Amino acid sequence: MKNSCLILLFILLSGCRTSHLKNNNQNNFGNKIPIREHSIQSVLWQQHSAEYKALCHQAFNLAQLQLDNILLQKNKQGKPLAIITDIDETLLNNSPFNAKLIETDKNYSKENWIKWGLLEKATPIPGSLEFFKYAESKGVQIFYISNRYLIQEKETKKNLIKLGFPFIDQKHILLREKTSGKQERRQEVLKENSVIMLIGDNLSDFDDLFDNKPTSERNKIVDNLRNKFGKEFIVLPNPMYGDWETKGIYEGNYNWSSTQKDSIRRVKLISY
Repeated sequence: MKNSCLILLFILLSGCRTSHLKNNNQNNFGNKIPIREHSIQSVLWQQHSAEYKALCHQAFNLAQLQLDNILLQKNKQGKPLAIITDIDETLLNNSPFNAKLIETDKNYSKENWIKWGLLEKATPIPGSLEFFKYAESKGVQIFYISNRYLIQEKETKKNLIKLGFPFIDQKHILLREKTSGKQERRQEVLKENSVIMLIGDNLSDFDDLFDNKPTSERNKIVDNLRNKFGKEFIVLPNPMYGDWETKGIYEGNYNWSSTQKDSIRRVKLISY
């Protein structure tokens, strides 16, 4: 309640902030707060920092270590072993798309996201291709559960095939049809397979417990499931976008103006 009141207060004061910007903002956007200005640092970090690469390699090295340990054990279920993975920011790097949003001062939209996908220019996340090829060599199937739209299936497959990812076919790629929730698609895979690992950059890639939850609840659930991370759940870093921002920081409201979003981000900062 206290946090919500603070957000409302900042929104009311946003008019004052906008007035201040009119006198001080000398950039190409005039008086308007650039829509994606706040994400420049995160896109730069993903595109240039060696630390980002190191974290990705660390995630996939850990995934391989866990896979090897699992393969040493007897498969009690008798079903084929499988790994479920997300696609974007888990095995495909879309940071140029996010850079273009900053450059053109635009928000994400279905239209501009589809245009980017048609270019088939997404590159592999460090360590991803090697790991999935290794899993294939050990007889483990890969299922790709992604919230890319179904109409993007053709170019998504072509992009993945071009890069050399395994199991790129109708059976193994499950794109978004009705809803962004992934639980139903995970259950489909589980019917005929023993899923030994899930890989993603967003907590909803792992369990529907995280779907449509505010920040405080997401953090509590992570603490409750802490023993799964690094074992059954392998998380990739993604500071550019995700439920942590839309469902967490902005509390599921997609109608805030750029000025209001700026105020909300500021009130959510934890200082001293």
